[in-house]
Amino acid sequence: MNPHLLKVALLQMRASTEVAVNIAAVQLGFQQAARDNAALLVTPEMTSALDRRPGALLAKAHTQEDDPSLKIFCNLARQYQMDVLIGSMAIQVEAKRLANRSFFISKEGLVVAHYDKIHLFDVNLGEGERYQESARFVAGQEAVLVKGAQYALGMTVCYDLRFPQLYHDLALAGADILTVPSAFTVPTGEAHWHTLLRARAIETGCFVLAPAQHGQHEDGRTTYGHSLVVNPWGEVVAEKPEGAGVLMATLDLSQVQQARNKLPSLQHTRPYQLKTIEI
Repeated sequence: MNPHLLKVALLQMRASTEVAVNIAAVQLGFQQAARDNAALLVTPEMTSALDRRPGALLAKAHTQEDDPSLKIFCNLARQYQMDVLIGSMAIQVEAKRLANRSFFISKEGLVVAHYDKIHLFDVNLGEGERYQESARFVAGQEAVLVKGAQYALGMTVCYDLRFPQLYHDLALAGADILTVPSAFTVPTGEAHWHTLLRARAIETGCFVLAPAQHGQHEDGRTTYGHSLVVNPWGEVVAEKPEGAGVLMATLDLSQVQQARNKLPSLQHTRPYQLKTIEI
């Protein structure tokens, strides 16, 4: 068995506003991934519920310690003996505020790391499409790298994708895989999704795993889909444009060092001062 090979599964979802429906979708994802002998399953942003109606997510939310969905996902990881990155869930951290929190669960069913989305999606895309994530969510403060025996995985969520310094820092810390679970909008997805994911892979020499939400959701939102696996040279090696289900790929982790040997840009990072000249 080649120790550099890692079989991964990306779950593409059309998440419901109902938690039970989404848990069933994740369970099906585990079953499909297990049939293909995946060692790692990665799910999208807002795996347990996608609902932007005022107060709706807060009404469904629990603390991390009490969240029933998280307990089920831990049991599934243990049952299928599979590491899982739950892209994110709405976790209550204050009386009326949430964290957009990603979880890494080991194949033993233990939550070994969590990451709170640092960059919150406060944008006005025009034509009535406006988002104010900071109205409900508290921004994270820490970048998180999970180091295992076979791979090191940097955790990010969706809008983080537009902030390359985060990925640069994760790569310098030792990441060879970067996860970008997302619920990208259609207009921003069509314009930027593939370009940004390929750029983050090229800049860092990492594999990028980007499981996505897709389609028309019950809360009125439409998401872009196109779950992607990008290799360290910036090539798309697997894609699921639309529909729910699992996207499989086998990563050759030796490609990380190969790409960095060809273009050692991480080693060439230098401090500098910015000088402004007024004319």
